[in-house]
Amino acid sequence: MCSFCQGALAVNSGRKPKERMVGVLLLLGALQKASAAVIRYEILEEREKGSVVGNVVRDLDLDLGSLSARRLRVVSGASRRFFEVNWETGEMFVNDRLDREELCGTLPSCTITLELVVERPLELFSAEVVIQDINDNNPSFPTREMKLEISEAMVPGTRFPLEIAHDPDVGSNSLQTYELSRNEYFALRVQTREDSTKYAELVLERSLDREREPGVQLVLTALDGGTPARSASLPIRIVVLDANDNAPTFNQSLYRARVLEDAPPGTRVVQVRATDLDEGPNGEIIYSFSSHNRAGVRELFSLDLVTGVLTVKGRLDFEDAKLHEIYIQAKDKGANPEGAHCKVLVEVVDVNDNAPEITVTSVYSPVPEDAPLGTVIALLSVTDLDAGENGLVTCEVPPGLPFSLISSLKNYFTLKTSAVLDRETVPEYNLSITARDAGTPSLSALTTVTIFLNISDVNDNPPSFFQRSHEVFVPENNRPGDLLCSLAASDPDSGLNALISYSLLEPRNRDVSASSFISLNPQTGAVHATRSFDYEQTQTLQFEVQARDRGNPPLSSTVTVRLFVLDLNDNAPAVLRPRARPGSLCPQALPPSVGAGHLVTKVTAVDLDSGYNAWVSYQLLEAPDPSLFAVSRYAGEVRTAVPIPADLPPQKLVIVVKDSGSPPLSTSVTLLVSLEEDTHPVVPDLRESSAPREGESRLTLYLAVSLVAICFVSFGSFVALISKCLRGAACGMTCFPAGTCACLTRSRRREGLPPSSGILRIQLGSDDPIKFVDSLPLSQQGSPS
Repeated sequence: MCSFCQGALAVNSGRKPKERMVGVLLLLGALQKASAAVIRYEILEEREKGSVVGNVVRDLDLDLGSLSARRLRVVSGASRRFFEVNWETGEMFVNDRLDREELCGTLPSCTITLELVVERPLELFSAEVVIQDINDNNPSFPTREMKLEISEAMVPGTRFPLEIAHDPDVGSNSLQTYELSRNEYFALRVQTREDSTKYAELVLERSLDREREPGVQLVLTALDGGTPARSASLPIRIVVLDANDNAPTFNQSLYRARVLEDAPPGTRVVQVRATDLDEGPNGEIIYSFSSHNRAGVRELFSLDLVTGVLTVKGRLDFEDAKLHEIYIQAKDKGANPEGAHCKVLVEVVDVNDNAPEITVTSVYSPVPEDAPLGTVIALLSVTDLDAGENGLVTCEVPPGLPFSLISSLKNYFTLKTSAVLDRETVPEYNLSITARDAGTPSLSALTTVTIFLNISDVNDNPPSFFQRSHEVFVPENNRPGDLLCSLAASDPDSGLNALISYSLLEPRNRDVSASSFISLNPQTGAVHATRSFDYEQTQTLQFEVQARDRGNPPLSSTVTVRLFVLDLNDNAPAVLRPRARPGSLCPQALPPSVGAGHLVTKVTAVDLDSGYNAWVSYQLLEAPDPSLFAVSRYAGEVRTAVPIPADLPPQKLVIVVKDSGSPPLSTSVTLLVSLEEDTHPVVPDLRESSAPREGESRLTLYLAVSLVAICFVSFGSFVALISKCLRGAACGMTCFPAGTCACLTRSRRREGLPPSSGILRIQLGSDDPIKFVDSLPLSQQGSPS
């Protein structure tokens, strides 16, 4: 019985959809799969409950085995569920009583429009069930008997309208014809109205003679077209009246008028006019409604008996009836009143008096924030009882929101995403859906329909540190377990997507492992020292920390940490020249008769610290006669201060070497200076020597090259540091274990480090006996003191 056909008239009056919300019904692009074709079934009315309409699974080419899992349901706009689907057989069956007359009234075609919804994935199919009429109603007349008064002067051919019978069935089962009992005066003429209904007129074929026969008894029978046919009978009693020569006549047999459906009572529709050539009471006309008007005409319209003005009496409704056919008769007041008849066609003009109604059929919430554009969020159905543009409904959402409404099927709208969602910006929406018709003025929805949508989080934001790199300054000799810094990252996501863990990343090609110096708390990002730092072994340490969330897939980011070890004054100066065992004296010989300024020896010392902590100075601590010798403070040169007498006894000089740390550390060397015999060669003055030894020359070359290289490196580093400070980066997050932050320049001043131009400290190879050499500017070497 199933066939595909083009659209038919759907039942729209009284539709108030109350469908339950479908949980997770709408997935991406599901409604685009809705079938464009419509399956159509036909069934007789009054079929018993459980009668099979058709197999929708076979007709829609669905899988019967997955029918239960996909939850096939029937959705209709009516308040009653007339049909259901058996999930085991795939058959749609009758679930409630089907009375075609109750559902569609006198409409020639009765069609129920259905929507078949299946889930996983969501598919929407349209179906129509045509309710076929059966001959279950008898024709009926509005009265039990009809009385006609006809003057004996009425000429043959005169027509008299008869009561119209009503049959609620349609098609061939509706009223088809009338029959009149056999008689010698009257014949029956069956007429068809513009709406295809039948009515009968009694036609006088032979003149009446009241003196011969004062009355006539007839029977009018109404027959429908059913098999077997049903019928109804109306007795007609005709009273023959005495002659009234002239009957009233209307100036036109058909009147046409238009009236708005919201016209208030008393609104004038049309005025009919009839004239009678008689005089006196026989010429006075009285207007009235003819007996064969439809039921309800007298409730909707009022007729003035004297003037013939037709006015509105009740409430007109375009949705109930678009055209009213009214029959009016005019009779005079004579003893034997004559009558005339006319027809008035009143067209009801539709006004926009019905606001659209919205029903939320399904909502898909929460919505993932990474939902693609066009993701279906909700399914809405709208109804408007008006016609034409007054019934043309559009739906809209407030502007500026990432959603749009699109008309998918007739009277259905789908709510879709029209822009990218971001839970971190807007976590939820309260959407007010407004339906508006195209009437003038436009009417909007009776109630506000609000849809609440939650936006669910996806892992679309990696953890982020406050800055891309950190600089940490740690004094050496720190305690194991000290907090070095805290590397906090943030993640705007929620739940597991925002739960951050920290891990240490180390390049594989580095000799020094950061994990041997520090430990990282994986939950808080706190960095602790695992052992004490020694500046003389490790000056800098660079490592990366990764922050990783627990999303799927997880996202991460890294930060580079540069750890600088600050030098403390923990090493005393060590004397390199002259060499002497601890506690022993270093003999130094002077030629006899030496003048002032003669170089006795040069004390060379080194300090393993750096900066001011490694800046050593020399001082004569003890001497039998301090006025005989002088020591250069920064060069360590021991020279004669005055001419030395020839009989000078041996002199014990204690030279102290002290660094510039706070507190300062020192060491000492003891020199035993004695005069040589005249036979010994005079020790040359190092300042006056113009032929250095080959080893010293090579060492001097190495020192010069190293000094030049270090100067370039120091200058480049200084320029880079100044630029970084100017940008604010150097002072941004320079962290100390105590929790304070400062730029490098301030920290150096706080630690008491020397200016970069004060001293250059050169470290040679570990195999060289001289490990450090201090070089001073000539302006600082000065004269011996």
